[in-house]
Amino acid sequence: MSSIALRPFSARLSRLRWIAYVVLALLGGSITFVGAYAQQKASQEATFRNLIDSYCAAWSSGNPDNAAKFYAQEEGLVFYDVTPFSYHGWKEYRVGVQKAIFDNYAAASLTAGKDMRVSKRGNIAWVTVPMHLSGTGKDGKKTESEIRYTGIWERRGSTWVTVHEHLSAPLG
Repeated sequence: MSSIALRPFSARLSRLRWIAYVVLALLGGSITFVGAYAQQKASQEATFRNLIDSYCAAWSSGNPDNAAKFYAQEEGLVFYDVTPFSYHGWKEYRVGVQKAIFDNYAAASLTAGKDMRVSKRGNIAWVTVPMHLSGTGKDGKKTESEIRYTGIWERRGSTWVTVHEHLSAPLG
């Protein structure tokens, strides 16, 4: 009689062990997934932080040709800038920025703020980050502007390029 009473308990214990193993396996898999996702997100943030900092350095050089590598070159892409309203394609952008900004400034510096956000889906990423533009005109007049940046980047091979961007300055 005692062996019959122990059998159901033994079966229950075996079943409880099996459930515990399954729960532990699911928990371990979840922790691994969350850790891998966090690592991928951190890597993605670092990639775009480097890209945006290099982008700012290129524009700060005073030569739009240095920024060309950050832009898709095909016609028909739209880039909204702080002056004038927009450019259609990199060639127009390059000429327009040279005329509107670099021909009028002795020095300019663009720096990205810390509050950068990156969202990525496949080969497309959109980046938002506040920026600060400071410059000294050829007349010696200094200007300071806060800029909002939104960029749509596309991965082409191993390189990310901007296919659309929108720069704006808050009113007031």
